[in-house]
Amino acid sequence: MKLGFIGFGEVGHEMTSGFKKEGLQGIVAYDIIQDEPKSGALVRSRAQDAGVALLPNWREVAKYATIIIAAVPGANALAAASETVKALDSTKIYVDVSTSSPATKKKIYEIVRKTGARFVDGAMMGMLITTQHKVPTLVSGDGADQFIKVMTPYNMKLTKISEVPGDAIAIKLVRSIYMKGMTALSVEMLEVASKLNVERRVLDSVSDTLNAGPFEEVMNFLVTAGSVHAKRQAHEMVDVRSMMEELQIEPTMTIATEKRLRWLASKNFKERFQGKRPETWELLVKVFHE
Repeated sequence: MKLGFIGFGEVGHEMTSGFKKEGLQGIVAYDIIQDEPKSGALVRSRAQDAGVALLPNWREVAKYATIIIAAVPGANALAAASETVKALDSTKIYVDVSTSSPATKKKIYEIVRKTGARFVDGAMMGMLITTQHKVPTLVSGDGADQFIKVMTPYNMKLTKISEVPGDAIAIKLVRSIYMKGMTALSVEMLEVASKLNVERRVLDSVSDTLNAGPFEEVMNFLVTAGSVHAKRQAHEMVDVRSMMEELQIEPTMTIATEKRLRWLASKNFKERFQGKRPETWELLVKVFHE
């Protein structure tokens, strides 16, 4: 098995550093900026550190490797695949681990399959800096089984979702709604709290709520309670927005929260459940899609 990377940023560097510890040698890569004097210096340094040979273009990587892992920004994933497929054949597996949309993954699959190569949609679900090649990764596509078979001996943590390209990344993107949203919410909360010099009190209060039980239990309570109190909570966010505007802080997430709560209030859960909190979030989701 010969391994090659298209794109050699943090993902490629961390994964190949891990593979090096597993004794996997002969890894090659190409990054579009590798030859630039300034910005390419980091790529060249990372490659040397991981024992990776940089090849002159992505076609050379595809010619050499039997497994090609495309680790480029999502916006560049289709363009990278369109170039790389020129050197693919039935002996190759093309693995796209970019955070691009399910629709883009399907488009990449369509151009890859015409070469006879197999395709894997990969979605990394953890922190590469601590797990490197062992990062939990969801995979889908017609090459998923073979990819798992070949890479498991090198201690990759791979879980097959389906044969359908796009299914793996869809899970990651849905997760990102919450994880990236939490980052944005935390930043907005801390900006206001620091302006009012109440950081510690706010953090302690939020911690008390979020640490009251396991994640799903706390989430279930927040969502179900919010369903019957959404109208009141939306009005509260109007007051929050006014306070932030007085402090000259942009209420980006606050406005979005108010909008979402008004949408939730429009579902009339308070009337549906006679003012009582529903027991589970599953009862609410059924109504969301009516």
